[in-house]
Order: sequence, then structure tokens, then C-alpha cells
Amino acid sequence: MTNAFEDIQKFGKENLDTAVKAFGAQQKSAQAIAAEVADYSKKAIEAGSAQFEKLVGVKTLDKAIEVQSEFAKTAYEGYVAHATKVGELVTAYAKEAFKPLEGAIAKAQGK
Repeated sequence: MTNAFEDIQKFGKENLDTAVKAFGAQQKSAQAIAAEVADYSKKAIEAGSAQFEKLVGVKTLDKAIEVQSEFAKTAYEGYVAHATKVGELVTAYAKEAFKPLEGAIAKAQGK
């Protein structure tokens, strides 16, 4: 009877440790993603302000269209790079968060 109670206690402690590790990985990933989003937002605002200043100084419609087209291309490329990086972060951190659970799942499956 005591042995079964110790086994249950050990099982509970192992599961708690696994949950804490997974939660830690999740928090770390959320912080990294938030930092990346904040950095991108700051850069986007700065680029938008610089673009506005360029447009104010333009004398002709053709030049305004050219400046705006260049900005749109640069902004799109920047967004695609940002989205790719955030996607990579999410994938990497999902794998990292799942690592502590792999052992528990393997143990539950009897491997």
C-alpha cells in the first residue's frame, strides 16, 4: 500500500515538473515573439515617418508615385521577412515546449 502511494506521489511530481518545464518554454517563446513584434512595429513606424517626410518634399506627381512605390515594395519585403521570422520562432518554440512532454508521452505509451 505504501509503495503504491509513493508511486502515485512520484508520478505526480514528475508530471508537475514536466508541466513547469513546458510552461517555462512557453513563457520564453512568448517573450521572444513579443520582442520581435515590438521591434518590427518600431521600425515600421520609423519607416512610415521617413516616408511621410519624403513625400512632403516631392515636387511632382510622378516623383511622388515613384517614392510611394519604392516604399510599398520595401514595406512588403520587410513584412514578409518579419512574418517568416515570427513563424520560425513559433515553430522553434513549439518544438521546445513539447520536448518535456515527449518523455511523459513515451512513458505513458510504455516505451
